Amino acid sequence: MYGDRSSRARRVIAVLTGLQLPALLLGVALGVVALSPDELLGALADMLRGDTSSQAALIVGHIRLPRTLLAAACGTILALCGAVTQGLFRNPLADPSLIGVTGGASLGAALVMVLAAPAGLALMLGLVSAGAFLGGAAAVVLVYRLATDSSGTSVATMLLAGIGITALSGAAVSLLEFHADNQMLRRISLWKMGSFDNARLPELGLAFGVTALLCTVLPRYASALNALLLGESEASHLGVDVARLKRHLVAWVALGVGVSVALAGTIAFVGLVVPHMIRLLTGPDHRYLLPASALAGALLLMCADTAARLLAPPAEVPVGILTALLGVPFFMSLLRQRRQFGLPAA
Repeated sequence: MYGDRSSRARRVIAVLTGLQLPALLLGVALGVVALSPDELLGALADMLRGDTSSQAALIVGHIRLPRTLLAAACGTILALCGAVTQGLFRNPLADPSLIGVTGGASLGAALVMVLAAPAGLALMLGLVSAGAFLGGAAAVVLVYRLATDSSGTSVATMLLAGIGITALSGAAVSLLEFHADNQMLRRISLWKMGSFDNARLPELGLAFGVTALLCTVLPRYASALNALLLGESEASHLGVDVARLKRHLVAWVALGVGVSVALAGTIAFVGLVVPHMIRLLTGPDHRYLLPASALAGALLLMCADTAARLLAPPAEVPVGILTALLGVPFFMSLLRQRRQFGLPAA
């Protein structure tokens, strides 16, 4: 049975890998101005030659390709961090936002938007990314310290502290919106909804750098996460330093989610929905769950970004709204299933 599950997990990973390129090409080809296969290939050929004078090459090279690649990177980060969070808390309903990362990052970015507006848009974009990352990191440090005492780190206390930090951050962002002018209020509101329309070369470099780092480091914790599924005491008996594992994983999740929120705003439920769906296909073994979740997260956000451009042209539906519309019913169905079968909350 274990061999069958491993074979199935490998097939799932192979299928998800094969779907990446078609999703990328569809994301580049579809939009308000649809490109035929010949136009798309011609635009890509022009880009390789360094010629971006044609309309198709401009659309592909400066708009669609960067934002589709950013969507793939952010989807990978969010889904991978979600899978790690669920393994850390031993709860399939867990989400990175539960430990306050998303709330802290949103507050940091909103604070920079309001205070640094006179510096100009070009400078503000870099400052917003830095503010979001620092806000997310500060939230995690505070949550971790509140949950840690001489006896160790309490996961339950960490969750409760994260909920409190998220509520406090939301109130602070609302206060900033109350004092902002109309232009700044609209900018903050659109950023909170989540979008990839600010994809540029520096953002792509940061996103892919963090994605490569997380995809290299986090799979190394797969065996420890598998042991942690048995319980903290059992994992300790198997040689896992549970306290050290918690510190490292929380720090990596803070880095990943903070950077994603900094670059694309708040994109909800990817870290919840994707790992849970993949777990149903591959099982709980993190050796397969982590890479499959990363691939599925990239696929989901590339498709969501494409759909965001097609649903109400020429306007664009924020990606965060689409993921919330997908995630909320899924979350409710999970809660109903757990209640129906009498499953524990953790």
